[in-house]
Amino acid sequence: MDHAWTTGNRLRLLENGDEYFPRLIAAIDAARRSVLLETFILFEDEVGRQLADALAAAARRGVAVILTVDGFGTADLSPEYVARLADAGVAVRVFAPGRRLLGKRTNLFRRLHRKLVAIDAELAFVGGINLSVQHLVKVSPIAKQDYAVEVEGPAARVIHTFMLEACGAQPARHAHAQGRQAMQPHPTQPALPGTVLFVTRDNQAHRNDIEQQYLAAIRTARRQILIANAYFLPGYRLLQAICNAAQRGVDVRLVLQGRPDMLWVKRTVDMLYAHLQESGVRIFEYCERPNHSKVAVVDDDWATVGSSNLDPLSLSLNLEANLVIRDTAFVASLRDNLGNLMSQRCTEVLAQAPARGAWWHGIATPLIFHFLRKFPAWAGWLPAHTPKIVSPVAVPGSPPT
Repeated sequence: MDHAWTTGNRLRLLENGDEYFPRLIAAIDAARRSVLLETFILFEDEVGRQLADALAAAARRGVAVILTVDGFGTADLSPEYVARLADAGVAVRVFAPGRRLLGKRTNLFRRLHRKLVAIDAELAFVGGINLSVQHLVKVSPIAKQDYAVEVEGPAARVIHTFMLEACGAQPARHAHAQGRQAMQPHPTQPALPGTVLFVTRDNQAHRNDIEQQYLAAIRTARRQILIANAYFLPGYRLLQAICNAAQRGVDVRLVLQGRPDMLWVKRTVDMLYAHLQESGVRIFEYCERPNHSKVAVVDDDWATVGSSNLDPLSLSLNLEANLVIRDTAFVASLRDNLGNLMSQRCTEVLAQAPARGAWWHGIATPLIFHFLRKFPAWAGWLPAHTPKIVSPVAVPGSPPT
């Protein structure tokens, strides 16, 4: 579909599941016509059970409810959990379900990584927070640090339409350029209150749209760039744009994982530190808990919140969704949040002289980096059927899958 900038939206920054989940449940409880929800991970825990209660109650009072989960990220819902939702009238759909091999999930690529909710075509949520207690700080000492944005207004209608098309509930309106002219950030023009752009990434017509938004903002940055990202392994263009910005005097700061949920991620990102620091980029590691953030701020009038990491999976294979925001009040709130995170809960990584090691480290490290950068893109070239969306339980009146 053709996305374009909309104005007059009301925006609210939500930090972690502690702020996000209550707002989400309240919105579902107040829904009158429709609830559309997509997520990568839904666990059958405290959060998942509360969500099921709210979705089932909405469906029973006549609200059209469609829940779509990813077959890799959400692989272990019990038949009882799914049946309970289906019995209430919830249409439950699974994106690219895969068979296990020796107990292991094999559907590694082309994941539905979006975290989207649309309520009544009036209210929507976009972000990186999965539906599990892993995002509740009050419950788990190792809860993941992350963000979402609540948007009310014209952009919510855009998101609603997109999600209906993704469900097959209405014909998709393919726009090959996806409103390229309308999508440009126009950083030299003053931002109007509530100005946002909903941007998606897929494996067909819109492979680079989120990356292009980052590139346009970074290349025109004048004063400051703040990026908080869970899995930071950008391609050459993004990496070079970030370094170029720092070299021309922009204050560039990265908030990365210091306590990763996957150790290989930190080892890989560490390979970039020296190159970035040589250009003047400051690097902060968040060590209090795993950093799952996917947000950025550029100057005083550009921000993004969404599901897309700056890594090969998000930029080359996954289905992703971000909200690009040009609202100075919202940008200020996110910038202040990240500023507090860096000053109070992060450790700045200072540049160090290269450590001496075996002679082959100088050869192996670049090879490993480039393999990890390119492998998902290579995997995307392999023959593959279009990922299927299936309903674990047939529900009368469900949209076609």
